Amino acid sequence: MAVVTDKIKSVVDFLVKGFEPRETIFDEMAQEADEDYQVQDNLAIDPAYSYQPVVEKPSELKVVNHPSFNKGYEVKVMEPRSFEDAATIVQHLRNRKTIVLNLHLLDKEQSQRTIDFVCGAAHALDGKPQKVGDLVFVFTPSNVTLSVDVTANQNKFNDSLWRAPLQ
Repeated sequence: MAVVTDKIKSVVDFLVKGFEPRETIFDEMAQEADEDYQVQDNLAIDPAYSYQPVVEKPSELKVVNHPSFNKGYEVKVMEPRSFEDAATIVQHLRNRKTIVLNLHLLDKEQSQRTIDFVCGAAHALDGKPQKVGDLVFVFTPSNVTLSVDVTANQNKFNDSLWRAPLQ
């Protein structure tokens, strides 16, 4: 048993030797503080260091978010059931959304009034109307370009099987 206690004491002595008493640690810190500053009435007269504030230079480039880049482009397919739906179509065009307008559900008079109204609004908003099929139109806002090969589309419709007469 004595051997075990001797071993424990030797381990404790080994661990304690590496540490200094608290008083000596604080005394050394006080001496270092006295060396760094000239003191008069417990106030430092001239500190050994000075504070230099870090001043960030303003960036030369100014980045401005563009509203149309924050949200993606949207295409709305609209099939109005009456002329009253034309105001909703114009509102979408005003919000810079591309509109695919299918007028198959309207009679001839209602579809003509709707097209006239929406074309006028598109013109006022610098939008572009484009006929892409029978009673189908695409209205694009000013920030969208639509390319359509009209002659190729006409040939596709005329040559398609569903246009061929039944035998």
